[in-house]
Amino acid sequence: MTLPTTSVPENSTSDSGVLDLDLYTALVPLLIISILGIVGNVFVLLVFCLHKKACTVAEIYFSNLAAADLVLASCLPIWAAHIADNKFNWTFGSVLCKLYNMVIKMNACCSTYFLVLVSIDRYVALVHPMSHGRMRRPKYAKLGCVLVWGFGLLMSVPTIVYRKAKYHPDHNATYCSLNYTGTHHLIFVGKYALFSFIIPVCIISYCTVKIVQALKNKAMLRFHGEDTENKATFLVLVVLVAFIICWAPYFLLSILEALQIAEILENDSSEMQDIFHTIFTYLAFFNSALNPILYVIVGKNFREKVCELFQSGRFCADLENFPCSRTRLD
Repeated sequence: MTLPTTSVPENSTSDSGVLDLDLYTALVPLLIISILGIVGNVFVLLVFCLHKKACTVAEIYFSNLAAADLVLASCLPIWAAHIADNKFNWTFGSVLCKLYNMVIKMNACCSTYFLVLVSIDRYVALVHPMSHGRMRRPKYAKLGCVLVWGFGLLMSVPTIVYRKAKYHPDHNATYCSLNYTGTHHLIFVGKYALFSFIIPVCIISYCTVKIVQALKNKAMLRFHGEDTENKATFLVLVVLVAFIICWAPYFLLSILEALQIAEILENDSSEMQDIFHTIFTYLAFFNSALNPILYVIVGKNFREKVCELFQSGRFCADLENFPCSRTRLD
């Protein structure tokens, strides 16, 4: 069984070699993540779309996040089939090689920036409610989502340019891989890490610090009311922490590998590094499946929407038994 050793979530395959692992070790986690991501995000979108009340600003962002995560999770079965049947021998042609990886890159980037919009919305709601409250309108939220989708498409352009289906005689296989020199690889990975992780995390961290400070201010809590803004804020904080935990290891290892390819650091590639790369890649993918679970466990407002939609007393009672249901910031 072979696994990629370069920057996947782009479904990249290393030009320098592959890692032999058992089929189920690579395939089963990928399929589980895909199934959970598809089912969970479809459920979230149905709740937001079918509920009678119009979505709030935060819910507009969360619904777009669910859409991006759904597309990302839907792409994983193609990769799983690619692993199972072809052992990374790409047989789908150069065009699909570019488009498939463009979609993954675009939606991974969009997921990140929808979280940025969510954190900014919570920041404005709690820290500047009077001076910037008019900015928190659905029409502005929808415009922001359109801009994020456009930015994600722009970020995926290098993938379209450099991603190619290339035949490797040494392995007697065609790999869908990124084709550029070590310096270009470093620039590509550095740009992607900067705009898709470092800058978003800096914005999210600043907003989070200000949000926590605002939540500690009891006067502000009384002004807003504990059952309005703070329910959504607690969910946002949990989702943001989950994002950082899932994506930080992948980006750190990707930067390390780029520095090694560019010969800035000694290229001490090992089987253990390949294994960690695979684990961190799957952890990053898992974030798309984790978000819907967090909505149900932590988000009381979301559970209330589900109850109103299904109108089932027993179903609602079961949801209310979650530990977070009775906490003050739920």
